[in-house]
Amino acid sequence: MRIDFNKIQKITMPCMNNGTGTMTVRMYNDEKYRIVPTIIHSGGSIGTHTQNSGDDLNYILSGTGKAICDGVEEELKPGVIHICPKGSEHSIINTCNEDLVMLTIVVAK
Repeated sequence: MRIDFNKIQKITMPCMNNGTGTMTVRMYNDEKYRIVPTIIHSGGSIGTHTQNSGDDLNYILSGTGKAICDGVEEELKPGVIHICPKGSEHSIINTCNEDLVMLTIVVAK
């Protein structure tokens, strides 16, 4: 399977899950996967939510931030992956003055 994200429309989302600021995504969804190149812009966050659809994997490409998963805070930087298992509660916060860029993959269980 080949997915060309250059052909998928960019979507700007304000205050995702009652977070702050904006994020820009290109989203691919099917019955097994959600694959989302994600940019959380400076000052932005994805609000705390329960991960119901499957395990959520967030691989950091650039920028810095933090994830809070089930009350545990994790530092995010390039080369780090944050995994939020299905059923857990988490948020992701951009802590720098540049974009936090990550590849998000949700695997349905």
